[in-house]
Amino acid sequence: MIAAMNRELEKIPGVNWGFSQPIEDNMEEAVSGVKGELATKIYGDDLKVLEEKADQIVSVMVQVRGIEDLGVFRALGQPNINFEVNREQAARYQINVADIQDAIQTAVGGSAMTQVLQGEQRYDLVLRYLPQYRTTKEALEDIRLLSPSGERVALAQLCNIKEQDGGSEIYREENQRYVAIKYSVRGRDLGGAVEEAMRNVNANIQLPRGYHIDWEGEYESQKRAQARLLVIVPLTILVIYMIIYSMFRSPKWAALILATVAMASVGGLLALLVTRTHFSVSSGVGFLALFGVSVQTGVIMLEYINQLRARGGTIEESAIDGAVLRLRPIMMTMLVATLGLLPAALSHAIGSDSQRPFAIVIVGGLMVNLAMSIFILPTLYVWLARDGDKLPQPEPNFET
Repeated sequence: MIAAMNRELEKIPGVNWGFSQPIEDNMEEAVSGVKGELATKIYGDDLKVLEEKADQIVSVMVQVRGIEDLGVFRALGQPNINFEVNREQAARYQINVADIQDAIQTAVGGSAMTQVLQGEQRYDLVLRYLPQYRTTKEALEDIRLLSPSGERVALAQLCNIKEQDGGSEIYREENQRYVAIKYSVRGRDLGGAVEEAMRNVNANIQLPRGYHIDWEGEYESQKRAQARLLVIVPLTILVIYMIIYSMFRSPKWAALILATVAMASVGGLLALLVTRTHFSVSSGVGFLALFGVSVQTGVIMLEYINQLRARGGTIEESAIDGAVLRLRPIMMTMLVATLGLLPAALSHAIGSDSQRPFAIVIVGGLMVNLAMSIFILPTLYVWLARDGDKLPQPEPNFET
């Protein structure tokens, strides 16, 4: 639908189009400051230079695969009449620059001459020229000032009056002017597209001294979230290891369960690859949830095998019996989570973009984790186990 609408809308010249949803649009504007999924902001002093550099950046970014809906938020375009005082002419007629400025202010904007009282309220009484004497460039040029010699001098004799484009809307952030470029990413991962655009812009665009570029919007939020995940994931794994170690009192068994957790994450990555879903913060949180379920199944299997060995079974027999007898409870645990999240993993409705990567990781990871728990974990157990391992006390109500 977006592609079809875009084909028709591109026939209208001079308009930039964006595709979003109401709540999403408000959130994006709160994050980036502009109405767009992503924003590139060029900061500097001169609006003309900012717009010129923005157009150059757009010409580079349009060549990057996945970059769509490019548009510049224009700051110029409002016609202004600029008065540049000719100081030599003003000195010739002995008229001060301040007097010239006051005359222009009085004629165009008006000057407060006195105040009018209405009860306790005060209102300025503003004096300015009638519309026919101030609405055109020619009328402004004909404004007369009285020189000390008594001569009436037209404003055109004292100023260079030019009609030029000025700022229709000036965007400011952190006490700096900026011009923003909005865009979206479709058909490609957000981080890869933006980083390629950054490389191309840095290689092809030279900014003047005092100007700089910021890449904001969802990309900036993603980088912050990924930085937090780089801290949270190792801490989560460390806490899991400490809990498992306190349970089994063996670094070997704790490392074995963490190995199955690492292998389960392969299933989540394969699920993302098969479904062509890009890694995101949502899928990162899904991996954290997958770690927890994988640890649960690993603990169930390992504890059962140790109980079989504590009751006199050999290492190989205990591993085989544990894999066979724990198949049903582990499969039930996996199926409950898998079937519960399968609708979310297959959903393409409104709002599914945030929940689908989370569900895909867990569903794909649990399917692989089932095979890992039944085949890989017992195999690794046989390789690592030794006759002198410390085993738990046999439980009286333990059933095989």
